Amino acid sequence: MSEFRGIATLAILSVLVVGCMSGGADADVQVDAPVTMAVMQTALASITAEDILRRTSVLAADSMEGRLPGTVGEERTVRYIEEQFRSLGLDPGNPDGTYQQEVPLVGITPKVTAWLTIKGQDIPLHGERDYIAESTHVTSEIVVEGSELVFVGYGVVAPEYGWDDYKDVEVKGKTVVMLVNDPPIRLAGDTVLDQSMFRGKAMTYYGRWTYKYEIAAEKGAAAAIVIHETGPAGYPFDVLSGGFQRESFTIKSADDNIGEVAVQAWMSGPAARSLLGQMGYDFDQLKDQAVRSDFRPVALGAQANFDLEQQLREVQSRNVLAKLEGTTRSSEYVVYTAHWDHLGRDASLTEDQIYNGAIDNASGMATVIEIAEAFTELSRRPDRSILFLAVTAEEQGLLGAKYYAENPLYPLVKTVANVNVDMINQWGRTEDIVVVGRGNSTLDDVLAAAAITQGRVLESDPETEKGLFYRSDQFEFAKQGVPALFTASGTRYVGKDSSYGLTKRGEYTNGDYHGVNDEVKADWDLGGVVEDAQLLFQVGYRVSQRAAFPEWSTGTEFKARRDAMLGQIP
Repeated sequence: MSEFRGIATLAILSVLVVGCMSGGADADVQVDAPVTMAVMQTALASITAEDILRRTSVLAADSMEGRLPGTVGEERTVRYIEEQFRSLGLDPGNPDGTYQQEVPLVGITPKVTAWLTIKGQDIPLHGERDYIAESTHVTSEIVVEGSELVFVGYGVVAPEYGWDDYKDVEVKGKTVVMLVNDPPIRLAGDTVLDQSMFRGKAMTYYGRWTYKYEIAAEKGAAAAIVIHETGPAGYPFDVLSGGFQRESFTIKSADDNIGEVAVQAWMSGPAARSLLGQMGYDFDQLKDQAVRSDFRPVALGAQANFDLEQQLREVQSRNVLAKLEGTTRSSEYVVYTAHWDHLGRDASLTEDQIYNGAIDNASGMATVIEIAEAFTELSRRPDRSILFLAVTAEEQGLLGAKYYAENPLYPLVKTVANVNVDMINQWGRTEDIVVVGRGNSTLDDVLAAAAITQGRVLESDPETEKGLFYRSDQFEFAKQGVPALFTASGTRYVGKDSSYGLTKRGEYTNGDYHGVNDEVKADWDLGGVVEDAQLLFQVGYRVSQRAAFPEWSTGTEFKARRDAMLGQIP
């Protein structure tokens, strides 16, 4: 197992100093070079593979029982993270003097029965194999009966693209059926994607399943079904179906979430093909129609029926947070985030029952703690304050990050950046680092300047169609306007062929992701995550020192929110 090599520190720091003294993307960083040399050498050297592995092993241990909110696993996990922050000498992150922010959740365990009525015949749906369904409504029973099925293409309403999948059709009380992701528009029927529409290959927020349920609710639908396909979804159906009828969580709103669509469902691709065939429709032909801007909704001539009996449990979950007080700009914050939660345990399994979530995301949480430790090694505190935020319920829909972003303990107008860590590189050192959502903000420039110190380069996400930027906690900060950075493992592994990175990604996604096999492995090589953690430390440190705030790029969907927010500064 490789690790950060201390003998390279002076060479790296020499490049850093030259970069800070010369022009370029990071030329406005105001740092005294000799002090930086001494400070950075100690801080960077404190980030080690041994520490990251040790902390990951604790968080992913069977004793943590999969770190599900509202369980003994949460109690143990929160206690451990708080103890780590205390031991580093970090201040409590909550202004009330504690290391916790309470996050009120409701646990919902449904018992679901569903069937379709096709040509007058009731056809039962088999949960877990054919579909999953749940509701965020805080009520004991949800009944949808005889609801007309309407195929609405990709379920997108995007005025800026002249796109409306709900054209002139009233879907109130009906069940809308839609495709995963957003429309892959091709030029003149060719294989070349039209980059001017929905960012070509890259997923936009319109492709995110949460958006699809949001627009269905806005249109008054009684239920919404997303048809799953492994390619565009980015993961197999069993990642979803493994949670069928297990407890899930939501943030309870004042109206008990009745403003959201009552039934949120996914259907497997094979089941959708078969059932659409029984209705007289060909799935591939419907998909071909759905990628045209003149697509019109198709009434499928069948009805959906759902009966959800729901057991409710109020849970007071917690975000855990610690602070390193800044010096000259202490009221401004750089926020590091990682989610501490995973999927708990499943007593119905006959052998291994614990979803340890070692990579997802014990590893990311351990890395943020390691970065926090590096900040405490600085001989001079940074100008801005640094907040380390361990969020709950990411696996339930980014709920902990959403709650903090909507109920911030420090004003978002003074929150200059968010750096999120969700899953690490366990396969060795890389020549590059992937930026998920590359081009979104000037944080890319800061990262690029830091990467030079390691002789590394930035690369774009090779799987932009999976929409990873919208699937982790930084998205909740971005939605509120805060510039956010999210990186992933590089793809060009030192000493490996060009296919190695994507091959390993695929192996993890298909074999370990959201499964009981996501455990600490003896063959991990954490040299790469050490270098990645050092880069993310540098990003936070550089941002904490520079006078200018990071900015969203022109045309990014989050820029208008930030511009309006900054206009409120006295």
